[in-house]
Amino acid sequence: QVQLVESGGGLVQAGGSLRLSCAASGRSFSSYAMGWFRQAPGKEREFVAATSRVGGMTSYLNSVKGRFTISRDGAKNTVYLQMNSLKPDDTAVYYCAADDSGYSVSYYDSARTFRYWGQGTQVTVSS
Repeated sequence: QVQLVESGGGLVQAGGSLRLSCAASGRSFSSYAMGWFRQAPGKEREFVAATSRVGGMTSYLNSVKGRFTISRDGAKNTVYLQMNSLKPDDTAVYYCAADDSGYSVSYYDSARTFRYWGQGTQVTVSS
């Protein structure tokens, strides 16, 4: 089992940047594909980005491609989400997720595909 703790959320103006972090503890970090999701009030939890266990494969929600970057640091057991050119529509609670099923990164495109979740961090983008 893995425990996930997100940090780095906050209030930012449109066009600004934030970097979210997710620290993982427990089993070997390299055993997990990692992902970021978001949920705005009244909406379903939405896939944002994922990265494979090894090999550096990534996938993104179309609307964040070119603005967001997911990365992982094995030495720190941490996955990051660098968010640039933020828009008010990016406002949501952002969740970190992990899964050790061993599928390719393309499999991890919905909340049902991840087994472990963090508590979330609020991101608010003002216009």
